[in-house]
Amino acid sequence: MITIRYFSHRLRQHLHRQLHTTTRMANKEISLEDLKELMGKKQDLILIDVRTREEVAKGQIPGSINIPLDTVEAALIMHPEDFKAKYGINKPPLDAPELVFHCQMGKRGVAATSKAHELGYINACNYTGGYKEWSEKEGK
Repeated sequence: MITIRYFSHRLRQHLHRQLHTTTRMANKEISLEDLKELMGKKQDLILIDVRTREEVAKGQIPGSINIPLDTVEAALIMHPEDFKAKYGINKPPLDAPELVFHCQMGKRGVAATSKAHELGYINACNYTGGYKEWSEKEGK
């Protein structure tokens, strides 16, 4: 009886830690300063703009690629050769060190980041300020 209680307690602890880690990762966010630092240092930064093509036509963050929110899941499960042919870059690996999503103001970026986490992209994060903040503060 003691052994069963011990393992039951340990299992609850393990599940609690897993849930806490998953929740923390799903809510991973970066600021404008964080993004600028990544852009300055990382060659392997993948910045995905999940706005519509019409929104992107009005302006975008330099170096970002457009994958509209309603196509993010399909893009991330695409075969790597198909991804490269469609988007012009290598498909990010599941453990891509710097995979950042953004939209206009943050909401769609959160949804894309959550979807990426569900698909196994463990380091995916959301730039919370979105293009709105970028264009206001960077003047582009």
